[in-house]
Amino acid sequence: MQKTKVVLMAAVCLGAAFRSTAAGSQTARDENVLVVEGARILPITSPPIERGVMVVKGGKIVAVGEQGKVEIPPGATVKDAAGKIVMPGIVDSHSHIGIDPNPTVSDSQDANEGSGPIQPALRALDAIDPADPNIRMATAGGITTANIMPGSGNVMGGQTAYVKLRGTTIEQMLIPGTIGGMKMANGTNPKNYGSREQAPMTRMATAALARGIFAKAQDYKAKWDAYNKAVTANDKTAKAPDRDLGLEAVGQILDGKRVVHNHTHRADDVMTVLRLADEFHYRVVVHHGTESCDVADELAKRHIGVTFTMIDAPGGKPETINFSISCPARLEKAGVKVAFNTDDPITNSRLLLRSAALAVRGGMSEDAAMKGLTIYPAEMLDLQGRVGSLERGKDADFIVLSGPPLSVYTHVLETWIEGGKVFDRSNPVDLRYATGGFNVISRYPQPQGGGQ
Repeated sequence: MQKTKVVLMAAVCLGAAFRSTAAGSQTARDENVLVVEGARILPITSPPIERGVMVVKGGKIVAVGEQGKVEIPPGATVKDAAGKIVMPGIVDSHSHIGIDPNPTVSDSQDANEGSGPIQPALRALDAIDPADPNIRMATAGGITTANIMPGSGNVMGGQTAYVKLRGTTIEQMLIPGTIGGMKMANGTNPKNYGSREQAPMTRMATAALARGIFAKAQDYKAKWDAYNKAVTANDKTAKAPDRDLGLEAVGQILDGKRVVHNHTHRADDVMTVLRLADEFHYRVVVHHGTESCDVADELAKRHIGVTFTMIDAPGGKPETINFSISCPARLEKAGVKVAFNTDDPITNSRLLLRSAALAVRGGMSEDAAMKGLTIYPAEMLDLQGRVGSLERGKDADFIVLSGPPLSVYTHVLETWIEGGKVFDRSNPVDLRYATGGFNVISRYPQPQGGGQ
Protein backbone atom coordinates (compact mmCIF):
# COMPACT_ATOMS: atom_id res chain seq x y z
CA MET A 1 0.00 0.00 0.00
CA GLN A 2 1.27 3.45 -0.89
CA LYS A 3 2.09 5.50 2.22
CA THR A 4 -0.75 7.84 3.13
CA LYS A 5 -0.15 11.47 3.88
CA VAL A 6 -1.80 13.01 6.93
CA VAL A 7 -3.91 15.92 5.77
CA LEU A 8 -5.74 18.45 7.89
CA MET A 9 -9.35 18.38 6.73
CA ALA A 10 -10.47 21.66 8.30
CA ALA A 11 -13.02 22.53 5.65
CA VAL A 12 -13.85 19.19 4.02
CA CYS A 13 -17.53 18.29 3.74
CA LEU A 14 -18.64 21.12 6.00
CA GLY A 15 -21.63 21.79 3.79
CA ALA A 16 -23.04 18.33 4.39
CA ALA A 17 -22.53 18.41 8.13
CA PHE A 18 -23.66 21.91 8.99
CA ARG A 19 -26.72 24.09 8.70
CA SER A 20 -27.07 27.86 9.04
CA THR A 21 -28.92 29.70 11.77
CA ALA A 22 -31.68 32.13 10.88
CA ALA A 23 -29.31 34.97 11.68
CA GLY A 24 -26.66 33.37 9.52
CA SER A 25 -29.00 33.14 6.52
CA GLN A 26 -29.34 36.92 6.52
CA THR A 27 -25.66 37.76 6.83
CA ALA A 28 -22.42 36.73 5.16
CA ARG A 29 -21.22 33.45 6.61
CA ASP A 30 -18.19 33.74 8.87
CA GLU A 31 -16.23 30.59 8.05
CA ASN A 32 -13.90 31.28 10.99
CA VAL A 33 -16.68 30.79 13.55
CA LEU A 34 -18.03 27.32 14.31
CA VAL A 35 -20.90 26.60 16.68
CA VAL A 36 -21.67 23.11 17.97
CA GLU A 37 -25.13 22.95 19.54
CA GLY A 38 -27.59 20.48 20.96
CA ALA A 39 -25.11 17.84 22.13
CA ARG A 40 -24.53 16.65 25.66
CA ILE A 41 -21.21 18.42 26.30
CA LEU A 42 -18.69 16.99 28.76
CA PRO A 43 -16.33 19.85 29.71
CA ILE A 44 -14.50 17.47 32.15
CA THR A 45 -13.50 20.19 34.63
CA SER A 46 -17.13 21.18 35.22
CA PRO A 47 -20.49 19.34 35.23
CA PRO A 48 -21.96 17.97 31.99
CA ILE A 49 -24.20 20.29 29.97
CA GLU A 50 -27.24 18.34 28.81
CA ARG A 51 -28.07 20.53 25.80
CA GLY A 52 -24.97 22.54 25.23
CA VAL A 53 -23.50 25.11 22.89
CA MET A 54 -19.81 25.55 22.13
CA VAL A 55 -18.53 28.46 20.07
CA VAL A 56 -15.17 28.18 18.30
CA LYS A 57 -13.28 31.01 16.65
CA GLY A 58 -9.76 31.04 15.29
CA GLY A 59 -9.14 27.53 16.57
CA LYS A 60 -10.02 28.48 20.15
CA ILE A 61 -13.08 27.92 22.31
CA VAL A 62 -14.71 31.28 22.98
CA ALA A 63 -17.82 30.10 24.83
CA VAL A 64 -19.34 26.94 26.32
CA GLY A 65 -22.70 26.76 28.03
CA GLU A 66 -26.34 25.80 27.98
CA GLN A 67 -28.40 26.15 24.84
CA GLY A 68 -30.30 29.43 24.99
CA LYS A 69 -27.72 31.02 27.29
CA VAL A 70 -24.84 31.25 24.82
CA GLU A 71 -25.05 33.80 22.05
CA ILE A 72 -24.56 32.40 18.55
CA PRO A 73 -22.57 34.89 16.47
CA PRO A 74 -24.30 36.05 13.27
CA GLY A 75 -23.01 34.24 10.20
CA ALA A 76 -21.49 31.37 12.17
CA THR A 77 -21.38 27.87 10.74
CA VAL A 78 -23.60 25.83 13.05
CA LYS A 79 -23.28 22.11 13.60
CA ASP A 80 -26.43 20.45 14.91
CA ALA A 81 -25.16 17.74 17.24
CA ALA A 82 -28.43 16.84 18.94
CA GLY A 83 -28.36 13.31 20.32
CA LYS A 84 -24.56 13.20 20.29
CA ILE A 85 -21.93 13.62 22.98
CA VAL A 86 -19.07 16.10 22.69
CA MET A 87 -15.96 15.79 24.85
CA PRO A 88 -12.39 17.08 24.73
CA GLY A 89 -9.94 15.46 22.35
CA ILE A 90 -8.11 12.58 24.02
CA VAL A 91 -4.53 13.17 25.17
CA ASP A 92 -2.27 10.14 24.75
CA SER A 93 0.61 10.62 27.17
CA HIS A 94 2.68 7.70 25.83
CA SER A 95 2.79 6.82 22.15
CA HIS A 96 5.25 5.66 19.50
CA ILE A 97 3.18 6.47 16.42
CA GLY A 98 5.28 7.99 13.68
CA ILE A 99 8.56 6.85 15.22
CA ASP A 100 7.62 3.14 15.32
CA PRO A 101 5.33 3.26 12.31
CA ASN A 102 3.07 1.00 10.32
CA PRO A 103 3.89 -1.02 8.28
CA THR A 104 6.60 -2.45 10.49
CA VAL A 105 9.71 -2.69 8.35
CA SER A 106 13.36 -2.49 9.30
CA ASP A 107 13.85 0.89 7.62
CA SER A 108 11.18 2.46 9.83
CA GLN A 109 12.28 1.23 13.25
CA ASP A 110 13.71 4.40 14.82
CA ALA A 111 12.44 4.21 18.39
CA ASN A 112 15.58 2.80 20.04
CA GLU A 113 19.16 3.92 19.43
CA GLY A 114 21.24 0.87 20.31
CA SER A 115 24.69 2.44 20.30
CA GLY A 116 24.64 3.25 24.01
CA PRO A 117 22.28 3.34 27.00
CA ILE A 118 22.46 7.11 27.67
CA GLN A 119 21.07 9.21 24.79
CA PRO A 120 19.75 12.57 26.08
CA ALA A 121 20.69 14.47 22.91
CA LEU A 122 18.34 12.43 20.71
CA ARG A 123 15.04 14.03 19.69
CA ALA A 124 11.98 11.99 18.73
CA LEU A 125 10.95 14.77 16.37
CA ASP A 126 13.88 13.96 14.09
CA ALA A 127 12.47 10.47 13.41
CA ILE A 128 8.68 10.99 13.36
CA ASP A 129 7.02 10.25 10.02
CA PRO A 130 3.81 12.32 9.73
CA ALA A 131 2.64 10.00 6.93
CA ASP A 132 2.45 7.01 9.30
CA PRO A 133 -1.05 5.48 8.97
CA ASN A 134 -1.05 4.94 12.74
CA ILE A 135 -1.53 8.69 13.13
CA ARG A 136 -4.78 8.55 11.22
CA MET A 137 -5.83 5.53 13.26
CA ALA A 138 -5.21 7.60 16.39
CA THR A 139 -7.49 10.42 15.23
CA ALA A 140 -10.07 7.75 14.37
CA GLY A 141 -9.93 6.82 18.05
CA GLY A 142 -10.44 10.43 19.16
CA ILE A 143 -6.81 11.20 20.04
CA THR A 144 -5.85 14.78 19.25
CA THR A 145 -2.67 15.28 21.30
CA ALA A 146 0.17 12.82 21.84
CA ASN A 147 3.47 12.51 23.63
CA ILE A 148 5.53 10.66 21.01
CA MET A 149 8.54 9.08 22.65
CA PRO A 150 11.66 7.09 21.94
CA GLY A 151 11.46 3.47 23.04
CA SER A 152 12.45 1.91 26.35
CA GLY A 153 15.63 0.15 25.26
CA ASN A 154 17.88 2.72 26.94
CA VAL A 155 18.27 4.09 30.44
CA MET A 156 17.83 7.56 28.94
CA GLY A 157 16.35 7.23 25.48
CA GLY A 158 15.98 10.82 24.30
CA GLN A 159 13.65 13.78 24.15
CA THR A 160 9.94 13.25 23.55
CA ALA A 161 7.73 15.41 21.31
CA TYR A 162 4.40 16.93 22.32
CA VAL A 163 2.31 17.06 19.16
CA LYS A 164 -1.13 17.63 17.73
CA LEU A 165 -2.14 14.93 15.25
CA ARG A 166 -2.47 17.23 12.26
CA GLY A 167 -0.38 18.47 9.37
CA THR A 168 2.05 16.99 6.87
CA THR A 169 5.32 17.92 8.58
CA ILE A 170 6.60 17.49 12.10
CA GLU A 171 6.87 21.27 12.34
CA GLN A 172 3.10 21.51 11.80
CA MET A 173 2.51 18.82 14.41
CA LEU A 174 4.67 20.21 17.21
CA ILE A 175 2.83 22.23 19.85
CA PRO A 176 4.36 25.74 19.85
CA GLY A 177 6.26 26.66 22.98
CA THR A 178 6.88 23.08 24.10
CA ILE A 179 10.23 21.29 24.30
CA GLY A 180 8.88 17.84 25.15
CA GLY A 181 9.95 15.58 27.99
CA MET A 182 12.77 13.08 28.48
CA LYS A 183 12.23 9.33 28.10
CA MET A 184 13.86 7.12 30.70
CA ALA A 185 13.43 3.43 31.47
CA ASN A 186 14.37 0.83 34.03
CA GLY A 187 13.54 -2.81 34.66
CA THR A 188 13.95 -5.47 31.99
CA ASN A 189 14.33 -3.52 28.76
CA PRO A 190 17.58 -1.57 29.34
CA LYS A 191 19.19 -4.74 30.71
CA ASN A 192 19.24 -6.08 27.15
CA TYR A 193 22.60 -4.38 26.77
CA GLY A 194 23.88 -7.29 28.82
CA SER A 195 23.53 -9.55 25.79
CA ARG A 196 26.24 -7.39 24.18
CA GLU A 197 28.43 -7.63 27.28
CA GLN A 198 27.78 -3.95 27.94
CA ALA A 199 26.22 -2.15 30.89
CA PRO A 200 23.55 -2.21 32.07
CA MET A 201 23.27 -5.90 32.74
CA THR A 202 21.51 -5.42 36.07
CA ARG A 203 19.03 -3.08 37.75
CA MET A 204 21.97 -1.80 39.83
CA ALA A 205 23.82 -0.64 36.73
CA THR A 206 20.66 0.91 35.28
CA ALA A 207 20.24 3.10 38.36
CA ALA A 208 23.96 3.90 38.47
CA LEU A 209 23.96 5.07 34.86
CA ALA A 210 20.93 7.26 35.51
CA ARG A 211 22.55 8.73 38.61
CA GLY A 212 25.74 9.35 36.66
CA ILE A 213 24.15 11.39 33.87
CA PHE A 214 22.32 13.60 36.38
CA ALA A 215 25.56 14.17 38.32
CA LYS A 216 27.31 15.17 35.08
CA ALA A 217 24.47 17.54 34.27
CA GLN A 218 24.76 19.16 37.70
CA ASP A 219 28.46 19.77 37.09
CA TYR A 220 27.77 21.08 33.57
CA LYS A 221 25.14 23.48 34.90
CA ALA A 222 27.48 24.72 37.61
CA LYS A 223 30.15 25.54 35.03
CA TRP A 224 27.71 27.47 32.87
CA ASP A 225 26.25 29.25 35.88
CA ALA A 226 29.74 30.36 36.88
CA TYR A 227 30.49 31.50 33.34
CA ASN A 228 27.25 33.48 33.05
CA LYS A 229 27.92 35.09 36.42
CA ALA A 230 31.38 36.12 35.27
CA VAL A 231 29.98 37.58 32.05
CA THR A 232 27.41 39.56 34.05
CA ALA A 233 30.28 40.90 36.18
CA ASN A 234 32.06 41.98 32.96
CA ASP A 235 34.93 39.52 33.51
CA LYS A 236 36.83 39.66 30.23
CA THR A 237 38.75 36.48 31.07
CA ALA A 238 35.61 34.33 31.31
CA LYS A 239 35.68 31.37 28.95
CA ALA A 240 32.53 29.49 27.96
CA PRO A 241 32.52 25.76 28.74
CA ASP A 242 32.37 23.32 25.84
CA ARG A 243 28.77 22.84 24.75
CA ASP A 244 27.12 19.43 25.26
CA LEU A 245 23.61 19.12 23.74
CA GLY A 246 22.76 16.06 25.83
CA LEU A 247 23.76 17.65 29.12
CA GLU A 248 21.84 20.78 28.17
CA ALA A 249 18.68 18.69 27.86
CA VAL A 250 19.33 16.96 31.20
CA GLY A 251 19.97 20.38 32.72
CA GLN A 252 16.47 21.39 31.61
CA ILE A 253 15.18 18.47 33.69
CA LEU A 254 17.08 19.74 36.73
CA ASP A 255 15.72 23.25 36.10
CA GLY A 256 12.14 21.93 36.07
CA LYS A 257 11.61 22.81 32.41
CA ARG A 258 11.46 19.23 31.13
CA VAL A 259 9.50 16.32 32.68
CA VAL A 260 10.98 12.83 32.90
CA HIS A 261 8.68 10.17 31.45
CA ASN A 262 9.91 6.97 33.08
CA HIS A 263 9.05 3.50 31.76
CA THR A 264 8.75 1.23 34.80
CA HIS A 265 6.61 -1.80 35.74
CA ARG A 266 7.52 -3.59 38.98
CA ALA A 267 6.90 -1.96 42.33
CA ASP A 268 10.60 -2.06 43.24
CA ASP A 269 11.46 -0.40 39.92
CA VAL A 270 8.86 2.29 40.60
CA MET A 271 10.60 2.96 43.92
CA THR A 272 13.94 3.32 42.12
CA VAL A 273 12.34 5.97 39.91
CA LEU A 274 11.11 7.82 43.02
CA ARG A 275 14.49 7.48 44.72
CA LEU A 276 16.29 9.12 41.80
CA ALA A 277 13.71 11.90 41.55
CA ASP A 278 14.08 12.56 45.28
CA GLU A 279 17.85 12.69 45.00
CA PHE A 280 18.04 15.04 42.02
CA HIS A 281 14.78 16.95 42.60
CA TYR A 282 13.15 16.60 39.20
CA ARG A 283 9.60 16.12 38.02
CA VAL A 284 8.66 12.65 36.86
CA VAL A 285 5.66 10.75 35.54
CA VAL A 286 5.49 6.98 36.01
CA HIS A 287 4.70 5.23 32.72
CA HIS A 288 3.04 1.80 32.55
CA GLY A 289 3.13 1.38 36.33
CA THR A 290 1.88 -2.21 36.26
CA GLU A 291 2.56 -2.65 39.99
CA SER A 292 2.45 1.05 40.89
CA CYS A 293 -0.68 0.47 42.97
CA ASP A 294 1.47 -1.55 45.40
CA VAL A 295 3.35 1.65 46.25
CA ALA A 296 0.44 4.04 45.75
CA ASP A 297 0.99 5.83 49.06
CA GLU A 298 4.58 6.65 48.08
CA LEU A 299 3.37 8.13 44.80
CA ALA A 300 0.58 10.07 46.50
CA LYS A 301 2.78 11.75 49.08
CA ARG A 302 5.09 12.96 46.28
CA HIS A 303 2.15 14.02 44.06
CA ILE A 304 3.52 11.89 41.22
CA GLY A 305 1.06 10.72 38.60
CA VAL A 306 0.89 7.45 36.68
CA THR A 307 0.06 7.05 33.02
CA PHE A 308 -1.20 3.50 32.93
CA THR A 309 -1.02 1.09 30.01
CA MET A 310 -4.17 -1.04 30.13
CA ILE A 311 -3.03 -4.21 28.39
CA ASP A 312 -5.60 -6.98 28.00
CA ALA A 313 -3.06 -9.78 27.64
CA PRO A 314 0.24 -9.50 29.50
CA GLY A 315 1.79 -12.02 27.10
CA GLY A 316 5.36 -13.11 27.75
CA LYS A 317 6.72 -10.05 29.55
CA PRO A 318 7.52 -11.13 33.14
CA GLU A 319 7.19 -7.58 34.47
CA THR A 320 3.48 -7.55 33.64
CA ILE A 321 2.60 -10.89 35.19
CA ASN A 322 0.85 -9.13 38.10
CA PHE A 323 -1.19 -6.83 35.87
CA SER A 324 -4.70 -6.12 37.12
CA ILE A 325 -7.46 -3.90 35.78
CA SER A 326 -8.11 -2.90 39.41
CA CYS A 327 -4.75 -1.11 39.72
CA PRO A 328 -6.03 2.29 38.48
CA ALA A 329 -8.86 2.10 41.01
CA ARG A 330 -6.38 1.44 43.82
CA LEU A 331 -4.28 4.39 42.68
CA GLU A 332 -7.35 6.62 42.57
CA LYS A 333 -8.32 5.57 46.09
CA ALA A 334 -4.83 6.55 47.31
CA GLY A 335 -5.13 9.98 45.72
CA VAL A 336 -2.87 9.39 42.70
CA LYS A 337 -3.84 10.96 39.40
CA VAL A 338 -4.04 8.29 36.70
CA ALA A 339 -3.89 8.85 32.95
CA PHE A 340 -4.28 6.19 30.28
CA ASN A 341 -2.00 5.65 27.32
CA THR A 342 -1.76 3.39 24.30
CA ASP A 343 1.99 2.76 24.17
CA ASP A 344 1.05 2.28 20.51
CA PRO A 345 1.85 -0.16 18.93
CA ILE A 346 1.48 -2.16 22.18
CA THR A 347 -2.20 -1.23 22.31
CA ASN A 348 -3.97 0.32 19.36
CA SER A 349 -4.63 4.05 19.34
CA ARG A 350 -8.19 3.41 18.14
CA LEU A 351 -9.02 1.80 21.47
CA LEU A 352 -7.93 4.24 24.17
CA LEU A 353 -11.52 4.93 25.23
CA ARG A 354 -11.79 1.21 25.86
CA SER A 355 -8.77 1.32 28.20
CA ALA A 356 -10.56 3.77 30.47
CA ALA A 357 -13.70 1.63 30.32
CA LEU A 358 -11.73 -1.40 31.50
CA ALA A 359 -10.45 0.62 34.46
CA VAL A 360 -14.06 1.43 35.41
CA ARG A 361 -14.83 -2.26 35.25
CA GLY A 362 -11.92 -2.72 37.66
CA GLY A 363 -13.49 -0.33 40.18
CA MET A 364 -12.34 3.12 39.09
CA SER A 365 -14.86 5.95 39.14
CA GLU A 366 -16.15 7.11 35.77
CA ASP A 367 -15.17 10.68 36.64
CA ALA A 368 -11.53 9.71 37.24
CA ALA A 369 -11.49 7.56 34.11
CA MET A 370 -12.69 10.45 31.96
CA LYS A 371 -10.13 12.78 33.50
CA GLY A 372 -7.54 10.07 32.83
CA LEU A 373 -8.23 10.46 29.11
CA THR A 374 -8.15 14.25 29.09
CA ILE A 375 -7.11 16.69 31.78
CA TYR A 376 -4.79 14.41 33.80
CA PRO A 377 -2.53 13.50 30.85
CA ALA A 378 -2.62 17.16 29.79
CA GLU A 379 -1.28 18.08 33.23
CA MET A 380 1.44 15.44 32.94
CA LEU A 381 2.61 17.15 29.74
CA ASP A 382 2.26 20.70 31.13
CA LEU A 383 -0.46 21.29 28.53
CA GLN A 384 -3.45 21.81 30.84
CA GLY A 385 -3.68 25.44 29.78
CA ARG A 386 -4.34 24.41 26.18
CA VAL A 387 -6.02 21.00 26.09
CA GLY A 388 -7.76 18.42 28.24
CA SER A 389 -11.06 20.21 28.86
CA LEU A 390 -13.65 22.27 27.02
CA GLU A 391 -13.22 25.74 28.46
CA ARG A 392 -13.09 29.26 27.13
CA GLY A 393 -9.63 30.13 25.86
CA LYS A 394 -8.50 26.56 25.26
CA ASP A 395 -7.73 24.95 21.92
CA ALA A 396 -10.83 23.73 20.10
CA ASP A 397 -9.82 20.07 20.23
CA PHE A 398 -12.93 17.93 20.61
CA ILE A 399 -14.57 14.73 19.51
CA VAL A 400 -18.17 13.90 18.64
CA LEU A 401 -19.41 10.54 19.91
CA SER A 402 -22.45 8.47 19.03
CA GLY A 403 -23.09 7.58 22.67
CA PRO A 404 -21.59 7.39 26.18
CA PRO A 405 -17.77 7.60 25.98
CA LEU A 406 -17.08 4.39 27.89
CA SER A 407 -19.68 2.21 26.16
CA VAL A 408 -18.40 -0.55 23.91
CA TYR A 409 -21.17 0.36 21.47
CA THR A 410 -20.05 3.97 21.04
CA HIS A 411 -18.22 5.20 17.93
CA VAL A 412 -16.07 8.27 17.47
CA LEU A 413 -17.97 10.09 14.72
CA GLU A 414 -15.70 13.10 14.27
CA THR A 415 -12.39 14.39 15.58
CA TRP A 416 -11.51 18.09 15.52
CA ILE A 417 -8.20 19.81 16.22
CA GLU A 418 -8.16 23.58 16.74
CA GLY A 419 -11.45 23.94 14.89
CA GLY A 420 -10.45 21.76 11.94
CA LYS A 421 -11.94 18.34 11.28
CA VAL A 422 -9.29 15.62 10.95
CA PHE A 423 -11.54 12.55 11.08
CA ASP A 424 -15.08 11.87 9.87
CA ARG A 425 -16.47 8.37 10.24
CA SER A 426 -19.00 9.04 7.47
CA ASN A 427 -16.11 9.38 5.02
CA PRO A 428 -15.36 5.89 3.56
CA VAL A 429 -11.63 6.59 3.58
CA ASP A 430 -11.64 7.59 7.27
CA LEU A 431 -13.85 4.60 8.10
CA ARG A 432 -11.10 2.22 7.05
CA TYR A 433 -8.77 3.75 9.65
CA ALA A 434 -11.49 3.52 12.30
CA THR A 435 -11.92 -0.20 11.74
CA GLY A 436 -8.30 -1.12 11.10
CA GLY A 437 -9.12 -1.91 7.50
CA PHE A 438 -6.88 0.66 5.82
CA ASN A 439 -4.54 -2.15 4.71
CA VAL A 440 -7.43 -4.17 3.30
CA ILE A 441 -8.79 -1.98 0.54
CA SER A 442 -11.33 -4.60 -0.51
CA ARG A 443 -13.00 -4.37 2.90
CA TYR A 444 -14.42 -0.97 2.00
CA PRO A 445 -14.70 0.05 -1.66
CA GLN A 446 -12.51 2.92 -2.74
CA PRO A 447 -14.56 6.13 -3.09
CA GLN A 448 -15.32 7.09 -6.67
CA GLY A 449 -12.49 9.19 -7.99
CA GLY A 450 -9.99 7.64 -5.58
CA GLY A 451 -8.97 9.00 -2.23
CA GLN A 452 -6.43 8.48 0.49
